[in-house]
Amino acid sequence: MTITQALLSFAVVAGLLTLVPGIDTALVLRSSLTRSRSYAFATALGISTGAMIWGVAAAVGVSALLAASELAYRALTLAGAAYMVWLGASLVRKSWKGGAPAEAEAVAVPARAGLFRAWLTGTGTNLLNPKVGVFYIATIPQFIPAGVSPLFMGVVLAGVHSALTMAWFALLIFGTGYASKWLKGPRTVRIIDRITGTVLVGFGVKLALQPGH
Repeated sequence: MTITQALLSFAVVAGLLTLVPGIDTALVLRSSLTRSRSYAFATALGISTGAMIWGVAAAVGVSALLAASELAYRALTLAGAAYMVWLGASLVRKSWKGGAPAEAEAVAVPARAGLFRAWLTGTGTNLLNPKVGVFYIATIPQFIPAGVSPLFMGVVLAGVHSALTMAWFALLIFGTGYASKWLKGPRTVRIIDRITGTVLVGFGVKLALQPGH
């Protein structure tokens, strides 16, 4: 298998995974519908950053350690579950308390700080999801041609996954951008936050209750 063949084959697998709705999709959609296009792209970039870090970790063997150690896997799983539940519960609580709508928050928080927060949320959500690490350790070794540096291929393959992720999220962001013009009223924003928060809590609870790998 050549490097080109490995990249194309991995792109098919990663592309199919990217299209499956999950917590990442929920976060990007929420950012696009209730905040701004730049905020949504910052969230998507954070998710891609997390994927890149997982790819490097898989290449250097960190993900292999995670896959082999039940304790390490469970600890990261519970940390990720707690983070998702906290994030989701915060959105739901804020919506019911009648807090400031997302647009008002965006004005109150400096633009650069707001984008960094969005990036950090996307990165943290991805890094605290052990399923991403397991995916990389299960797939990347299969797409490393003989004689090619595992670290090099790990970075390149993770880059392919990140590029596909950003392309898919860009379609979602631009698509929902038109709908957001009619969905940015305070009441609608609170409903979106409640739905997104409930989804995040659900993912977190499901992750915490899952048996070990």
